[in-house]
Amino acid sequence: MRFSFVVVASLLLAAQLRTSAQHINAPKELIQTYTSQYKGERFPDGRPKVPDDLVKRLKDISLEEAWGVLRNEGYTNQFEAGWMRISPGKVLAGRVLTAQYMPSRPDMENPVKEKGKAENRKGAPNSWPIDQLTENDVYVADGFGKLVDGTLIGDNLGNSIYAKSKTGVVFDGSVRDLEGLEEIEGFTGFVRGFDPSFIKDMLMTGINYPIRIGRATVVPGDLVLGKTEGVIFIPAHLAEKVITSSEWIALTDDFGHQMLREGKYTPGEIDMKWSPAIVQTFRDWLKAHPEKVKMSAAQLEERIKKL
Repeated sequence: MRFSFVVVASLLLAAQLRTSAQHINAPKELIQTYTSQYKGERFPDGRPKVPDDLVKRLKDISLEEAWGVLRNEGYTNQFEAGWMRISPGKVLAGRVLTAQYMPSRPDMENPVKEKGKAENRKGAPNSWPIDQLTENDVYVADGFGKLVDGTLIGDNLGNSIYAKSKTGVVFDGSVRDLEGLEEIEGFTGFVRGFDPSFIKDMLMTGINYPIRIGRATVVPGDLVLGKTEGVIFIPAHLAEKVITSSEWIALTDDFGHQMLREGKYTPGEIDMKWSPAIVQTFRDWLKAHPEKVKMSAAQLEERIKKL
């Protein structure tokens, strides 16, 4: 039986939809509770707003490096593979905005639609999360793996998503109009499949609640990185650590590989604790390759001192 934060959140939603104070979007206090370790800027609804600079740098790190840092921090359920790709080869990176879908049932569907109407939400419920997207957001939805009649978007909504976010989507569900979606320059996505059908018998139960995507637990405000291997979700409070640590690993690996190719040092010298001579060579190498350094000078120096 599936049991997770999203079940609790969905049960709370079902119970609280009867009150005028409840909204489709998760309450600000709930989002702040789930992301309490994050101390930076937030959106008005409470979702963590990891700086744009970190989102930009995220694109250049590897999934393996990010996964290694997260695993060392005790986060072992943040990766999911087995996707079909919209515009393969493009990197997906951004801040997560979540949406939860469930199989529809009449006694829940009408209250959700009425609540959306009271909140002045326009269009079908699967378009409501799109209205909340900002630049560098990624629409991440638990569509419970539904393929036929589980198409959360087509190319019309895809265009709207990209216009607002400049990113793409991660759907544990399907999409339609693949050719049209791939014509959107810059748009990319990770989905379970493609189908010509329209969305049917699906209930959008909430926006910005914690959700499950395969074996990963996803919280609004996480960073998401999608590459060939799959998708990884990075808690907002660990974003800077994951990115700078991954950048550092990439720097030392690039340096080490070059030294080995040139025969300047032996594998044993590179794989062991570096000697003062290697550290100085590394400093000289960094000065010759400033384009490889993305972290601040202070962050770089702090890590060099630990070599």
